[in-house]
Amino acid sequence: MLQLASVTKRFFPGTVNERVALDAIDLTLHEGDFVTVIGSNGAGKSTMLNVISGRYPVDGGQVIIDGRNVSRTPEHQRAKWVARVFQDPMAGTSPHLTIEENLAIAFERGARRGLRMAVTGPKRAVFKEALGTLELGLENRLDMRVGMLSGGQRQALSLLMATYAQPAILLLDEHTAALDPARAALITRLTGEAVERHRLTTLMVTHNMHQAIELGNRLIMMHEGQIVLEVDEEAKKTITAEQLTQQFAKIKGASLSDRTLLD
Repeated sequence: MLQLASVTKRFFPGTVNERVALDAIDLTLHEGDFVTVIGSNGAGKSTMLNVISGRYPVDGGQVIIDGRNVSRTPEHQRAKWVARVFQDPMAGTSPHLTIEENLAIAFERGARRGLRMAVTGPKRAVFKEALGTLELGLENRLDMRVGMLSGGQRQALSLLMATYAQPAILLLDEHTAALDPARAALITRLTGEAVERHRLTTLMVTHNMHQAIELGNRLIMMHEGQIVLEVDEEAKKTITAEQLTQQFAKIKGASLSDRTLLD
């Protein structure tokens, strides 16, 4: 479970450039919830993910994961509970290591540290089986350096690395935005399958309105550091992109960026 309780984040506090990125937001994700997040540019979407992951400290409120107050827990320690896939396909993997070496690191998430072989015969069999779910033929290229893969292949690998160890919280930060339409569609499908297979509690930021409606069981809309609309599971089954746009304009008298409405 993830809970944000009156979480506030300011940038450049006490200066003429002070900006409130998160304005005392409250949000609860129960186990297995998949919440998609949309909103205008600068609404605080990625800042919220950075606060949850520990990259940014909170200025007020609490971040609670599975009953633990992790508000002051540093990012590297929070990594045992939180996994993340970034917009940049190059950010989630190590390009100088092979596919199997990247997987060996990711699959040990949350395990006790000690001296042992990182890659063994039984582990390779597990890696091949997991890579087969990506439908990209990577199970036959375990010794290839990740830097040689395409952006779509790296993003698929990043998704696998983030989800396989079944983190308490999965954060997806516009993770298909940098891909061509065909690869974006593949990663979108793989995301839905992985979240369902592992029953992962997931928070996904996207600028793609239709993707936000297609994936997940709940939806929230953000604007100027606040959650201005929440769509529950029943309402999400029938809501349309046009209705969401109208709701946003009605609530804030503003319009979403054109990029938000891209298919």
